[in-house]
Amino acid sequence: MENKYNAIRLDENDNVAVALRNIRTGEAVMIHGLDEEIEVKKGIPYGHKIALKDIGAGEKVLKYGECMGVTTEEIPKGHHVHVSNVRGLNDEERTAVIGEMRKV
Repeated sequence: MENKYNAIRLDENDNVAVALRNIRTGEAVMIHGLDEEIEVKKGIPYGHKIALKDIGAGEKVLKYGECMGVTTEEIPKGHHVHVSNVRGLNDEERTAVIGEMRKV
């Protein structure tokens, strides 16, 4: 039987995945390369992010292996990661991220 993946993790270090279609409340998120299925706690629209683990308040959100924002509250595993619970980087944080990228 072939697995049907409904989300994608873009980098092995990411703590979020991207929904490949609308995912309903209670549905399992199935991601290529991850053995674990994650239950969606509230519907996730196509193209939106899903927490792959508990992400604490003030932690970095990693997508494409890079920091794309900082959480404004705790985001439990399986929950929607969006502008309602993530903020963009401030100038100091953005400078630090650029500095980290240049080291690579």
